[in-house]
Formats: sequence, C-alpha cells, structure tokens
Amino acid sequence: MMIRSTLLAAVVGVLVGLPAAYVLTTPMRQVLVPAHPPEVATSNAIPLEAWPICTSMDALAEGPTWAPLDPEFAAGKRALAAGDWNGAITALTAAALRDDGNADIENYLGYAYRRLRQLDAAILHYRQAATLNPRHRSAHEHLGEAYLMLANRAKAEEHLAALERICLIWFTEYDDLKRVLEEYDKIASR
Repeated sequence: MMIRSTLLAAVVGVLVGLPAAYVLTTPMRQVLVPAHPPEVATSNAIPLEAWPICTSMDALAEGPTWAPLDPEFAAGKRALAAGDWNGAITALTAAALRDDGNADIENYLGYAYRRLRQLDAAILHYRQAATLNPRHRSAHEHLGEAYLMLANRAKAEEHLAALERICLIWFTEYDDLKRVLEEYDKIASR
C-alpha cells in the first residue's frame, strides 16, 4: 500500500511540476513599443545598398492552403512573392485591420518595409509580431537582420539568443541569422 502511495505522489508531482517548470522558464510576453523610431543608425553603419537582404521567404509559395485565407492576406503574400513591396503593404495592412492578432501578417509587413529600406517601420512590425508570438522564429530572424542593417550587432545577437532559446534543435531561421552575423563581421572589418 505504501509503495502505491509513493508512486502516486511521484506521478502527481511530475504532472504538477512540468507545467510549473514551463511557466517559470518561458519568456514573458513583450510590451508593445511606442511608434517612435526604434534606433538611429550610427556613423559606422554599413550603407544600405551594400547590405544583403534575406530573400528566403519559403512560406510565400502558393499552395492549396491559401484557399481559406483572408483575400487581402493572400494578395499580400502573392505581392511579396512577386516583389511588389508597396502592393504587399497595402494588402497586408488591410488584412491586419481585420486580424490584429496575427503575428504572420505583422512579420510579412515588416519584411515588405525592410525591402523598401524603411527600417523604422520594419522594426516596428517585427516587434509587433514578436510581441504577439514571442516564439515567432521569422520575426526574431528578421529583427536581427534589420538591427544589423542599423549596425546594432548587440541587438542582433539578442535575437539570435532568442532563437536559440525557442528550439532545442537548430533550424533555418537560426542558421540564417548566424550566417548573416558572420557576413556582417566580414563586411564591418573591411
């Protein structure tokens, strides 16, 4: 009888302890940042035209899963795939008005603004995506890349560390940002 009680207590302890450990180790939700310019580029910033922009947005490929999407969201993704950054911003902004809790829309908006070299707006949307979903890998990757465009390596490193915390195994977003940090170091050392 005592063995059963001990075993039952151990199982209950594990069932209670695991969720508690998860809650205690999961990063808290970020607070929205005011809509002022995030960081000003420093004098040692790499010229924007020299900076490589990530072009791997694999999620933009059309497929059968697009059918149920919001029409503006689908149009925005098509515009991104076609390189129509202004069209993407128009369509995705309309989609964001109806779905203001969608981190993917905010991330895509940030990407379109970054491609137009409007880094303040890009960072604002990436931050919103990361606030809505603190585990949004693309938002952290793209935020890191945007900070590197502003010569803010420390902030880019923060997002690489965030990516490292999100998953136990390496994934594309982590590898991409790590590679871009290495490229940044090469360009900055010239």
